[in-house]
Parts: sequence; C-alpha cells; structure tokens
Amino acid sequence: MLAAFLTAYNDVIYRPLLNLLVFFYNIIPGHDVGVVIIVLTIVIRLILAPSFHKSLKSQKAMNDLQPKLAALREKHKGDKEGEAKAMMELYKEHKINPLASCLPLLIQLPILIGLYQVFRIALGGQHLAGLYSFVKAPGDISPYFLHWVNLSQPSWIFGVFAGAAQFWQSKLMMPKVAGQDSTTKIMQMQTTYVLPVISVIIALRLPAGLPLYWIVTTLFAVGQQYYILRNQPKVTVVS
Repeated sequence: MLAAFLTAYNDVIYRPLLNLLVFFYNIIPGHDVGVVIIVLTIVIRLILAPSFHKSLKSQKAMNDLQPKLAALREKHKGDKEGEAKAMMELYKEHKINPLASCLPLLIQLPILIGLYQVFRIALGGQHLAGLYSFVKAPGDISPYFLHWVNLSQPSWIFGVFAGAAQFWQSKLMMPKVAGQDSTTKIMQMQTTYVLPVISVIIALRLPAGLPLYWIVTTLFAVGQQYYILRNQPKVTVVS
C-alpha cells in the first residue's frame, strides 16, 4: 500500500514538478531559477484555478451569511444541537459546503511537499533523476535569484514577505460583522494574525524557493479574491 502511494505521488506530483522546473529553466533567457519558480507557480495556479475559484466563491458566500449565522447562535444560545441543525439547514438552503474552504489547503500541501523535494535536489546540485525523455538535463542549476538571493538557503526577507502576503489574504476575506461570538472572533484572530506569524517562522527554516512560491501563489489568490468580491453576487439572506 505504502509503495503504491509513493509511486503514485512520485508520478503525479514530484516528477511533473521537477520536469516543469527544468523545462522552464532550459527555455527562459538568463536561466534565473527565481524567474523559473515564479513562472512555475503561475502555471500551477492556472491549472488549479477552477478548484480554487469554487472554494473562494464558497468562502465569500459563507462570509455573506455571517449576520444570519450570528442571529442563529443567539437564537439557539445554550442549545448546541439546535444551533448545529439550524446552521446546516441554512447552508443547505443556500447550497453552501462549509468544508469547501479547506480545499486549497488540501491541494497545496502535497504540492508544497513536492516542491520542497524538487528544490532540495535541483537547487542543491544533486543529480536530476526522473527527467522525461524530452526534457534536457541542464547540468548545474544556479540557485541564485537576480544574482542576489540563494534560493537553496533560508532567507528572512522572503520569509517576512510570505507572512505579509498571508496577512493580506486573510484580512481581505475576514467577515466584517458585528456581534460575533467569542469562538468565531478567536478563530478569525488566529487566521488573520497568528497564521502569518507561523508562516514566517516556517519560511525562515525552508529554502527560500518555497517562500518565493508561497508569495506568488498568495498574490495570485488575492487577485482571484478581488475578482470574486467584485463580480460574485452577494448572498441574499431572508430573515
């Protein structure tokens, strides 16, 4: 079972990411691996755009329902079972899946793991095993971005930028609703302020190529969110 899983992971995630990185490194003028990572990130986001778009739409719809959810919590105060039932009926009425917002994380995690392996091997000067027959091995891949930042080593600059981008994205989608319960406020506080700090701490321990990927993918997500907030009709809740 484990061997089959590792084989599938290698064939579906690791090898495609490695080959895309090397392919772009071969064809992009200047062979700047930082530019390659930016292009690779954009390609990944475009491929996954439909699933992310659906998740962001669901998240916006959830935010639009916050006033009604707050009213339900107040109405069923002390009755957790009644509150949960009323909330599920509200989600069903508006055709909203409350778990849909978790989809980006579930998609991103295996990609991040795959990219970590790819960067560790490709930027660390190791032998590039697993290239497709039509992808030429470039020899040594320079790990420097703009002849300045070594993307194979941690970078505090990229770590801070990754946290700032995460904060911007979280702040953008935070529901602006008064009278929320303490649990909701704590969860929003953790998402908006604690998660960016954790992102910085983790980024400072990883090769700078990964924070660069996270910065670009987060900025792409912010662009998607702006588009959805501008064009997606607001969920109308009838009291």
